Amino acid sequence: MNARLADIYPTAFVTGASTGLGRAFAEMLLADGVRVWGTTRDTARLTELAKDKNFTPVALELRDGAAAEKGFLAADAAAGGFALIINNAGYGVFGDFAATDFAVWQEQLGVMLLNTARLSHAALRGMRARNHGALVNISSLAAEFPLPFQSAYNMAKAGLTALNESLMIETAGTGVIVLDVRPGDYRTDFEGSVRRPPGAATPAMARAWAAFGKMMETGPEPTHAAAALRRALLRRRSGTVRCGRFFQAVLAPLLARLGSLPVRRRVQARYFDLP
Repeated sequence: MNARLADIYPTAFVTGASTGLGRAFAEMLLADGVRVWGTTRDTARLTELAKDKNFTPVALELRDGAAAEKGFLAADAAAGGFALIINNAGYGVFGDFAATDFAVWQEQLGVMLLNTARLSHAALRGMRARNHGALVNISSLAAEFPLPFQSAYNMAKAGLTALNESLMIETAGTGVIVLDVRPGDYRTDFEGSVRRPPGAATPAMARAWAAFGKMMETGPEPTHAAAALRRALLRRRSGTVRCGRFFQAVLAPLLARLGSLPVRRRVQARYFDLP
């Protein structure tokens, strides 16, 4: 008999569930019988998912850390304590670091790193008290291979990976697991939602943006990432999950471990058509 996630994680909280990877994660969990509380800023975007009786829409604004934590704790109480939390919500900003107002980068770091860490903190307190659960923070392969002109995104994802590694150590030997999921480029609308602050675009920025868009358009479907996460959850142990096209998720990390840092930088520059 095939294992079902609902037998291990009967309830789940998924941020950013309306589109892309977050929606794929929510749909995968629902198909496995898990009761899912999914978040977005506007719950009207969750209408289709809400047709499933096991799905509960939650309005959550991650820009307000205190309000987001309060919303999470209310949902957690209603669920009787979440067995699985997937922190997936985030967004991209594409711009020259120095030429863009620093407030733009500060806001992105606050949303994607500090406030995601805040939700992780609240989630872990409940899981540790129950000695059961899985915390999944969606990082990115950008933590290993930074995206050009997306500096705060790279910093946030690298910070989440560092947090995940810390929490794996702290939860070792308990009934709580931590997964550091690092997706590559998937066929989502992520590039369509990337913010581009006002300012002159340089030729290098134009080439990097074209390469970025092409990679997103030709990436695997989000269901591929959901399947990778499902396999990891069924293993019931902490660890890193790299997923995406073979070159990004398998070959590039291997070459990075075997090669030198200057070589890795040259490969990345070539990948984005940069000097």
